[in-house]
Amino acid sequence: MPSFHYEPTFTYNPSKITDGGTDQMRFELGDTVTDMGGISSALSDEEYGAILAKYGENWRRAKLKCLEAIVMKLSFEVNTSVDGLSYSLDARYERWKAMLDEAKREQQALGGAPRAGNPESLAPHHGTPYFYDDLHANRRKF
Repeated sequence: MPSFHYEPTFTYNPSKITDGGTDQMRFELGDTVTDMGGISSALSDEEYGAILAKYGENWRRAKLKCLEAIVMKLSFEVNTSVDGLSYSLDARYERWKAMLDEAKREQQALGGAPRAGNPESLAPHHGTPYFYDDLHANRRKF
């Protein structure tokens, strides 16, 4: 039976931070140190690519999903101390968790109000549109 070995990639090209891809997401999240692979980077190129492929049409949602993936990944890291040398890995978690909480608040704030140029925002939960015919009609008069 052949064995499968997957080697994730970690790249960052600052000249592509406006392309709407992995490099822009890394830039916006501050995940730009890729020289130590998985040790220094929160997610691999493939993980960013998969999230962008699924949610790329809605950049804010894709960013939220990236943050959720990062926080979940970092939640398993623990603080370590060996012979006076200590690593406080929970500080990384707290930083990313604060970014996730802010992104969730932003998403909720935008969730109920319509946005210009986005007709889907008129009915955010596939229910009654935010604005509709006879919105201010007096129902008692009919």
